[in-house]
Amino acid sequence: MIRFATIGTNWITEAFIRAAKQVPSFHLQAVYSRQQETANAFAEKTGATETFTNLHELAASEHIDAVYIASPNCFHAEQAIMLMNRGKHVICEKPLASNVKEVEAMIEAAQKNGVVLMEAMKTTCLPNFQAIQRHLAKIGRVRRYVASYCQYSSRYDAFKQGTIANAFNLAFSSGALMDLGVYCLYPLVVLFGEPKAIQAHSVRLSSGVDGEGSIMLDYGDMDAVVMYSKITNSYAPAEIQGEEGTIVIDAIHTPTRVHIHYRDGRMEDITVPQPYEPMYYEALEFITLIEHGEKQSTINSHARSLATMKIMDEARKQTRIVFPADEHFA
Repeated sequence: MIRFATIGTNWITEAFIRAAKQVPSFHLQAVYSRQQETANAFAEKTGATETFTNLHELAASEHIDAVYIASPNCFHAEQAIMLMNRGKHVICEKPLASNVKEVEAMIEAAQKNGVVLMEAMKTTCLPNFQAIQRHLAKIGRVRRYVASYCQYSSRYDAFKQGTIANAFNLAFSSGALMDLGVYCLYPLVVLFGEPKAIQAHSVRLSSGVDGEGSIMLDYGDMDAVVMYSKITNSYAPAEIQGEEGTIVIDAIHTPTRVHIHYRDGRMEDITVPQPYEPMYYEALEFITLIEHGEKQSTINSHARSLATMKIMDEARKQTRIVFPADEHFA
């Protein structure tokens, strides 16, 4: 059994635990919260054996093999490095960190300590994303990638009334690019690598974070257009346009229906069964790496996480969004 602890008591942690419990070798040993009452309640809800309110004690525990981190973005690097320095494997929610400097430090810590570090990007571990990869050559020379993740935040109405939740707080390295745009960019990097250049635009809110934005990415013989928002909704599918056909994806963040529309009028359904909850597949990938003694994922690799963060750093530079973490992390 791989004995897990979790950091974060929000809905995404609960979703990860529920999905990971479907992996036979997953065992939820402990949960962490700053408040004992919250930790107790979350442990009772999820079936954890232990609770922690001190991260150093969690890191020192001999009962923990791996940790899932779902704290605010600004804490990812510090927490992950501390845990890896104590020999813990880490699966960390997207985005992996606040900036490139932090990602590089996390990768260095993973390599130094011989532990697994993996970004919890569910999209690229899903069977339907892997179906896209297998069938990509059918559409001929790719000329354009278009993806959007625009979802009106449940916290935006409160923001407009003056209550700033973590999702709209600059101090937590939040905003539309970090929370949603990453879902469009990471699959792009997996499929096509790093772009030659980018051009970014965003709409900044009064708290300093971006409410929405778009990025154009130049790949030389193809381009990509990525759109993301926490203040509007979009219902448009994603597309990968080739000279012989176009792959149409219902939702880039969680593909469940994928079709190829060929130039000659034919349509091919390349959707594959995806019977488990979406986060199951990232949990399975991470646990399998540990069991096999591997040090990083070939799907959500260190290089891909770093390349994605480079794009986001450049987009923030162009749109003048600066996080406190950009200046404070050493």
